[in-house]
Amino acid sequence: MKVVVLSLLLCSLGGSVSGKVFQTLSHLKPQYNDTVQTSAVQDLLRRLIGDRAGDFVVTVDRSLAGSQGLDTYRLSSVAGGKVAVVGSSGVAAATGCYNYLKYYCGCHISWSGVQLRVPLPLPVVPSPVTVTTPNRFRYYQNVCTSSYSFVWWDWSRWEKEIDWMALNGINMPLSFTGQEVIWQKVFLSLGLTQPEIDEFFTGPAFLAWGRMGNIHTWGGPLSSNWMFKQYTLQLRIVERMRSLGMITVLPAFAGHIPSSLLRVFPKANVTRLGGWSNFNCTYSCSFVLHPEDPLFQRIGGLFLSELIKEFGTDHVYNADTFNEMTPTCSDPSYLSAVSNAIFKSMVNVDPGAIWMLQGWLFVNNPSFWRPAQIKALLHGTPIGRIIVLDLFAETIPVYQYTESFYGQPFIWCMLHNFGGNHGLFGKVESVNTGPFDALSFKNSTMIGTGLTPEGIEQNDMIYELMNEIGWRSKPLNLTKWISDYSDRRYGQKHPNAQAAWQLLLGSVYNCTVDWKDHNHSPLVRRPSLNMNTDICYNKNDLYAAWKLMHRAAPSLANSSTFLYDLVDVTREAVQLLVSEYYQEVRAAYWNEDLETLMTAGGLMIFDLLPELDGLLSSQPQFLLGRWLESAKKMASTKNEAILYDMNARNQITLWGPTGNILDYANKQLGGLVLDYYRERWSLFLWYLVESLNVGIPFQQHMFEKSVFSVEKGFIYNGKTYISTPTGDTITIARNIFIKYFPKRPKNYQNYHPR
Repeated sequence: MKVVVLSLLLCSLGGSVSGKVFQTLSHLKPQYNDTVQTSAVQDLLRRLIGDRAGDFVVTVDRSLAGSQGLDTYRLSSVAGGKVAVVGSSGVAAATGCYNYLKYYCGCHISWSGVQLRVPLPLPVVPSPVTVTTPNRFRYYQNVCTSSYSFVWWDWSRWEKEIDWMALNGINMPLSFTGQEVIWQKVFLSLGLTQPEIDEFFTGPAFLAWGRMGNIHTWGGPLSSNWMFKQYTLQLRIVERMRSLGMITVLPAFAGHIPSSLLRVFPKANVTRLGGWSNFNCTYSCSFVLHPEDPLFQRIGGLFLSELIKEFGTDHVYNADTFNEMTPTCSDPSYLSAVSNAIFKSMVNVDPGAIWMLQGWLFVNNPSFWRPAQIKALLHGTPIGRIIVLDLFAETIPVYQYTESFYGQPFIWCMLHNFGGNHGLFGKVESVNTGPFDALSFKNSTMIGTGLTPEGIEQNDMIYELMNEIGWRSKPLNLTKWISDYSDRRYGQKHPNAQAAWQLLLGSVYNCTVDWKDHNHSPLVRRPSLNMNTDICYNKNDLYAAWKLMHRAAPSLANSSTFLYDLVDVTREAVQLLVSEYYQEVRAAYWNEDLETLMTAGGLMIFDLLPELDGLLSSQPQFLLGRWLESAKKMASTKNEAILYDMNARNQITLWGPTGNILDYANKQLGGLVLDYYRERWSLFLWYLVESLNVGIPFQQHMFEKSVFSVEKGFIYNGKTYISTPTGDTITIARNIFIKYFPKRPKNYQNYHPR
């Protein structure tokens, strides 16, 4: 074991003592041998392309990684019209396969669909091609992703995601599923009762924030059925990830404890944090053990020992003590002690432990996390034993003002998405150049790139770009890349589609605004007279792209990925139209122009939003019913099904019992637009009309009191929503385009308040 520990401090050539470039943490490597990984990649190809998988000769040879341990793949044509793919790991080999499929066969794989017309025979690789990634690690997931996106997944969906990870070169994924089984064992062993544990755990859709100590209880309890299903799922997840050569990141103890533990240990030294994000202490105000209390090491050791016993380990553990919560003490010695206690609880069980820390706390609360506090937290652990995720580096790169995290290795991450929201958005220039700037930063300790979205299954393009950057040695020619992307995604060269993507690249995907302005469309916000309608791009570019997609529709109607994009671009255009109608309504109210207010409001309520709902309902990825049905399938009893349905509905609307994080995880889904957003807007317009009719100023607080009943009513309406698409996407999209582009209708029957 001493050899393992010493190997942690190895660094690549070129690093100095004062600014080490941790290009290799040599004990962090695939567990399974080359033969197992080879078989896993072959199985992946069979799942992907069926019998055509036999045209690929796949081999995993770890020696290809060289002394630096950098993943490498090699492509070449061999006898019999086959293509040989050799990778230094299963992930490297899978990435080589996908890059061949992309750049030689014109194929495409994404969350929204695939385009896998593989030519017969396979195109020839003229001369062997060898590609080596510039960094050891390509990380994936935010701790929130497990709740915003993965919460209702079964093994079938997880299998597809792990395949996607491997094909896109991800070799270090977070693996948080099933940990509540471990916590239950630990708490029971410490003397808690089952009712006390049930009171502590949140519901499934809110587990991410329960795990970080932000909240407790809300949406719960967790049933034994839930925990067993998640436990068995995690066994399959980590086994498949490791078989492909991935290094899993497991959870560890961060210091948060249930309040009921104080019944058993009344003398425990604890501090109580404040409420989180508009939650009061009924569901928040976490208890944190003092780092020097012996109970800290006892709990941390029990949890990690049991975790490793059940799920094995790859020696990397995530723990976030102060995520969006301010420590009660800013003294550097206290923060170092907390950091040291967390690490000690890991290394006492696993001498090769590496602590992975999300760097979001430094972005979220910069007034507290000043240089002295950041340095104290990071230096409470030996250099090289923390990997910091620079979680939002495409917008606020923390490494730049922390001297590369004061010597600790870090991963440059693209966060991109908050709450799993729909909305076309990205920062392509930052993504294209940021990782290379970080790598060349003075005394850089960068060891990888990562994807850290809070929610997935949106904006496929920006994630494919980021995944490619993880394997590149210099920025891409984005103009050429996006044109090729369009061709691959739809399986053919189409000038209108290419032109549309060029416009999208330069507008919605090239935003430079602060993160707080991202995707706050009035459509999905509780209405008021003071809503922000700013956008980060020229709306005319979006409308022009919409027109080009409309023109391309007849030729690309058989492409599932095009149909998805047609809905997504049309949805974005309608979102802009809602903002325009809202501005008209607001101006009409201030001008006491009742006719204009009713006309503009009527168009939005009676026509535009129903049209949007119908369009979204024509594609499976935009269905509320699919989200709710997946929650229902996780239940074993009627009561469980009711609870999970509430969890699923509450997360995407009120987010808490009283709208604590209202609309944060908003989605534009068929069924939700009609029965939730439209109902809110209808009530808002009624209040405005009534205000003008009776001559009493609009009272926002009165409206909010009424609209809360509408919002809560949706959560408990018991309505079943379709989980399979209805209607013809092309026809519905054409009708919306003809009606609303380029000139919106000026005459419509007046809105009649109910």
